[in-house]
Amino acid sequence: MTLIKSISGIRGTIGGAPGDGLTPVDIVKFTSAFGAWAIKKSGIKKIVLGRDARISGSMVNNLVTGTLQGLGIDVVDVGLSTTPTVEIAVPLEKAAGGIILTASHNPKQWNALKLLNADGEFISGSDGEEVLEIAENSNFTYAGVNELGKVTYDDSYLQKHINQILALPLVDVNVITKAGFKIVIDCVNSTGGIFVPALLEALGVKTVYKLFCEPDGEFPHNPEPLPENLVALSKEVLNKNADVGIAVDPDVDRLCFVCEDGNMFGEEYTLVAVADYILKNKKGNTVSNLSSTRALRDVTEKAGGEYYVAAVGEVNVVSKMKEVDAIIGGEGNGGVIYPELHYGRDALVGIALFLTHLAKYGKPVSNLRSSYPDYCISKNKITLTPEMDIDALLLKVEEKYKDQPHSTIDGLKIEFDKQWVHLRRSNTEPIIRIYSEGDSETIANGLANKIIADIKEILKLS
Repeated sequence: MTLIKSISGIRGTIGGAPGDGLTPVDIVKFTSAFGAWAIKKSGIKKIVLGRDARISGSMVNNLVTGTLQGLGIDVVDVGLSTTPTVEIAVPLEKAAGGIILTASHNPKQWNALKLLNADGEFISGSDGEEVLEIAENSNFTYAGVNELGKVTYDDSYLQKHINQILALPLVDVNVITKAGFKIVIDCVNSTGGIFVPALLEALGVKTVYKLFCEPDGEFPHNPEPLPENLVALSKEVLNKNADVGIAVDPDVDRLCFVCEDGNMFGEEYTLVAVADYILKNKKGNTVSNLSSTRALRDVTEKAGGEYYVAAVGEVNVVSKMKEVDAIIGGEGNGGVIYPELHYGRDALVGIALFLTHLAKYGKPVSNLRSSYPDYCISKNKITLTPEMDIDALLLKVEEKYKDQPHSTIDGLKIEFDKQWVHLRRSNTEPIIRIYSEGDSETIANGLANKIIADIKEILKLS
């Protein structure tokens, strides 16, 4: 059993002893802490609540709802929903915050409380620390019988979310309709199975082949939208002679595509393609995290904009986007953040923008993919002993490469012309994760192996 308490929320496996898994006791404790924080922060006693289709969702939903009522907080329950939909709902409801019950790409035994502030954005690091402190000290008081919160059920936010997407100037329903796309979708039996077909219909797509669109939480494969988990989607694209395949994760904030030839468009290139379209229509800046592909920088600079990096984590990317007034940003895991709609990863707006781009491009998806710089990312790790001073080790690696362009805003990232390597320490294990990118798998792996060899040499000399 696992329970992970972090500044962005509480995540764990269902069951086990309190404190060892995401048990009812833990759910009540951390919901109480967040509710108390939200009241203190805003003075508002209203929270928006939504969930993905996980098997445990109903149970967790009942506990969270009752706990918030017990704090005297009114609950607006938007039901089966998506993370970006709840993010949109919070400010529209003028609520103190929101809770999304989803463990994102984790398997079905996991669930989580994702926590939003009054702007519908993930709470900051300092706010998260405060919530954890409130939970640790049980610093909350429940309401008396005459002050209990009320529950309102509102299923209108699916349409409200779609309406906001359709109203965006760069979403062109007419051009998508005229393209006559045939699309296969894989929604991993979660809420994407409700929201993605509804969006495609609103965009004028007449032919949609559905894979795993029953929102029952029985994930048919590992729900992370990676190539090895999308074999059925790739085959179905070929079988149906479709124009494109679309995959989302259980809470619909990550997005990836399959080309008409069955090959992966590449999760890293979701943001690249959407940014390319945005930048063709408006000059501006872009942001992604340090472990995302350099292709976004290339596309941005080609369009006359400036590219900026942020520490890993959506809240860090959003913060940097606001700082540099970025017109598009996100993460290489298929997370598109389009601030004209809202500051959160949103697969639905990503679909609408991508399909507009593809329709105007007028060629197959594989051609669009080949129009971008072709990079390959390699992911490795090195395991150290628990007593190892990892920070000191990273300082020695930094010293070795001090003459190379490098960044220390999140671990250590070193650039070698158009190649790079990013070293990040794990917060829970004596591990350094090593991400590297080059214009081939061989080059990316070679760069990672070189850094690993450097680390081993430094350890020998220590």
